[in-house]
Amino acid sequence: MNSNNRPQSKLCRLLQTLTYFEVLPFLNWIQNIWTKNSSQTNQNQPQAGNLMGIILVAGATGGVGKRVVKKLLNQGYQVRCLVRDIDKARTTLGDDVDLVIGDITKPETLNDLVMSNIQGVVCCTAVRVQPVEGDTPDRAKYNQGVKFFQPEIVGDTPENVEYQGVKNLVTSAKRYLPNSDEKIIFDFTQPSAIMQDIWGALDDIVMGGVSSSNFSFLEKTALFAGNVSTENSGGFASVRTKNFTPVINLSGFTGVRLRVKGDGQRYKIFLRTESAWDGVGYSYSFDTVANTWIDVNIPFVNLIPVFRAKTVKDSPQIDPSKICSLQLMLSKFEYDGALNPHFTPGAFGLEIESIKAYGGEGLSKFVLVSSAGVTRPGRPGINLEEEPPAVRLNDQLGGILTWKLKGEDSLRNSGVPYTVIRPCALTETPGGKEIIFAQGDNIRGRISRNDVAELCVQSLQQPQAKNITLEVKEGENNITSIDWSQQFSQLQRDSVLTK
Repeated sequence: MNSNNRPQSKLCRLLQTLTYFEVLPFLNWIQNIWTKNSSQTNQNQPQAGNLMGIILVAGATGGVGKRVVKKLLNQGYQVRCLVRDIDKARTTLGDDVDLVIGDITKPETLNDLVMSNIQGVVCCTAVRVQPVEGDTPDRAKYNQGVKFFQPEIVGDTPENVEYQGVKNLVTSAKRYLPNSDEKIIFDFTQPSAIMQDIWGALDDIVMGGVSSSNFSFLEKTALFAGNVSTENSGGFASVRTKNFTPVINLSGFTGVRLRVKGDGQRYKIFLRTESAWDGVGYSYSFDTVANTWIDVNIPFVNLIPVFRAKTVKDSPQIDPSKICSLQLMLSKFEYDGALNPHFTPGAFGLEIESIKAYGGEGLSKFVLVSSAGVTRPGRPGINLEEEPPAVRLNDQLGGILTWKLKGEDSLRNSGVPYTVIRPCALTETPGGKEIIFAQGDNIRGRISRNDVAELCVQSLQQPQAKNITLEVKEGENNITSIDWSQQFSQLQRDSVLTK
């Protein structure tokens, strides 16, 4: 490259960087017009769910299950649906969903193809209960969960589905789910399409330097590599993610852990809680061992607030519930003008296998949709006339609630972090009512399947939802938003309730 071309090249690189990270919105507007792609302006915004691994949904074609799938996909999660008939499932779930054949009542079908790389499970399976022939010409009363119908079980038995099937799924999931105290942020051994667009180079070109870097994907790792030059007062290269939407909540964890193989130099990681382009970043420096894989543990309390390579005095500690971007850097500087003692200009390379949160109470890995009333059949003092039909007719329905409770117990006793959701009568209404939680299995009411599906998704995301069993119904008032963290924090964990 001759000197006459260098300024133009640097300007192009600078504009590409600013456009990629949407620093100056009008640049993206111009680019979208130029490419006739203005409708795509916000579609490259990375969604945090995509970074969390695969969520397996069992019962994905049911009334709650299909809504869970939709909500997970809308939040960017990778979803795998366990179905018995792919052709039938396509008519319900569409062509863009990952479907795998399996049956929870047949444990041999819960194999590597079904279970590999899962990070969570939502189980919405249930026996088929429908009106007896002649009770009603359609399923309107059943679908609304409001009026009584004379029910009957069709297909497999409650024992096989609600208990043995759930137990089979729990047993298989336990072998594949990650450790409970970890939360995967990036797993580069299984790169997704979103990962390949989320990371972009952010080099000293923004300060007038000439260093360059890139972020590429190898067979089982990602590679941060390039060339660092100290010309033009430069001396750093980095890669940074676009801002996550929504932010990643790492509250309840101790810090982040990197699995890396470097070249012997000292690198930095930045975690940011501000969406601003040029805001405060929380930094940590770590040394690598040439050509050797190491784990780097980075406690949140050891992160240093930094603005433009200078420490920010009196800054609060990082809020791990609001992680909006990550950055990796190789720089000749440490902080406040001090030099990096393990820095060499020129070519560099850092392989990354994974980035995880570690050392916390973790999150639910298995969400089970059960039913309110499972403890009431045979309970002393129960007035059956006041109870829902499922309680009154438990014996006639093959002990459906009794077997649901045994399915719950198989999950609670498994050691897998969980949330058990016991909804009251399910309806097809849009939802949007206030949500009322309870424990002790005494409440009665109804709730929209749509709201139960949202509760399933939130149970995977809220640390306070781990290892709890709850009943839920809707209230009378319409609402526009729910503070899920506050809702879950009012509940007691099962280990407390059983003491």
